[in-house]
Amino acid sequence: MGNDLLYIVMPAYNEQDNIHQVVAEWHPVVVSTGENARLLIVNDGSKDNTYKELVKLQEQYPQLIAIDKPNSGHGATVLFAYRKALAAGADYIFQTDSDGQTLPSEFERFWENRYKYDFIIGKRNNRQDGFGRIVVTRVLRLLVWIMFGEWVNDANTPFRLMKADRLAKILTVVPEDFFLSNVAISTIAVKWKESCRWIPITFRPRQGGVNSINFKRIFKIGWKAIGDFGEIKRRLKAAQK
Repeated sequence: MGNDLLYIVMPAYNEQDNIHQVVAEWHPVVVSTGENARLLIVNDGSKDNTYKELVKLQEQYPQLIAIDKPNSGHGATVLFAYRKALAAGADYIFQTDSDGQTLPSEFERFWENRYKYDFIIGKRNNRQDGFGRIVVTRVLRLLVWIMFGEWVNDANTPFRLMKADRLAKILTVVPEDFFLSNVAISTIAVKWKESCRWIPITFRPRQGGVNSINFKRIFKIGWKAIGDFGEIKRRLKAAQK
């Protein structure tokens, strides 16, 4: 598949029920792109045995890297993983989650198109992850349109292949602990007219563990997003000066 260095990155929080299967499914994808490619999984301060299981799995899967850190939330952990991959010299960074909802078999189509687009992002059709999460996506899409004037297909999809140097540029205006990091990256990519493509993907129910979204959290996410997006707008204006 060429000499491009790929890092597949995943945040993990309380995923001990899923992590063995997820690594078993995604490690071969990494291997297929090159011997220097890596599957980087960042444990976000899990309260279960996720990290212990990852440490054991490293013995079986040589291109797996497990990192442990204090809990900071999904968005901040994703940004942490992106920066680790960039520091390691990745040419392309692919992000997905460790809950087993996405299909490794759908990665190849993204990889084959890497020279045509700088950002290839999944579009979740016929989602099976609960009505609450669908509401979150719709609320975020509306907020992005109101605050940035951009209609972004599926801004928060955890299935995205990004050219590292283009991602690095965008990260200069994203705070390192930003809550909705993938939403910010998608929105800025569209705003800056980066080369983007959305490709339909399958999105299964969680393969284990507990769905943490409820309507109280949906309200908090929407309210926090307003403040967070305001900070992004200020940073974008400053970058244009």
